[in-house]
This record gives sequence, C-alpha cells and structure tokens, in this order.
Amino acid sequence: MPRLSVWFIRCSFIYLFLGFTLGGIILANKGYPFAPWVWSLLPAHMEFLLLGWMVQLTMGVAFWILPRFRSGPPRGNIDLVWSAFVILNTGIVMVAVQPFISMTWLTQTGRILETISVLLFVFALWQRVKAIEV
Repeated sequence: MPRLSVWFIRCSFIYLFLGFTLGGIILANKGYPFAPWVWSLLPAHMEFLLLGWMVQLTMGVAFWILPRFRSGPPRGNIDLVWSAFVILNTGIVMVAVQPFISMTWLTQTGRILETISVLLFVFALWQRVKAIEV
C-alpha cells in the first residue's frame, strides 16, 4: 500500500475515533443531562464522521486501488494528492473548531478548502479511471 494511502486511511481512523467519542458524549448527555454545552459538539461530530472518516477513507482507498500508469510515475502526480490530503485535513479542523472560537469565517474557509481538496484529488486521479482494455 502506498505511503499516501496509509496516511489517508490512518487519519480517517483517527477521525472515526474522535467522531464516535463525541457522539458518545452527546448521547450520554441526552440520556443523563450533565452539561448543556455538549450539544455544541454536534457539528464537530458530523464533520469528523462525514468528511474526516468517510471522505478520507474513500480517497485513501481510491489512491491505492485505481489502476497505475505503465509509463512515468505509476500513480501520477503525487504532490497534488499530498496537497489534497493537507488541505482536506486543514478544512476539517477549521470547520470543527469554529463553534468553539466564534469566528464565522472559519466555516466558509474550511468548506472552500475541503472543496478544493476534493477537486485536486479528482484532477490528480482522473486519468487513472479507465475501462479495462481487452
């Protein structure tokens, strides 16, 4: 498995753990209310599970499993995919921390970074998506 896929997949598992932990705290608070501020964890919980875990896991597996090129670098421009990895995680963290530091621009900037990340990833892997040649 390529190193970049390992980074994507390991980070996705970290986000899975964080998302489940926050979800557990929210559920516990729903059953036995102990802190009203716990509901402010809901956006981070959703962000970690939807984008941190699902999207990042998908990107890591796609980078690993899509067909390789026969000439040149086997997986294409890896620098673009590394950039997508860094930009995606920056966007996820920005969106997740926004409710706690009250800077509304963080959400918009984080979402823009997440979108740029996915577009970079698609651009980098577009040519590797091809039909089987018989």
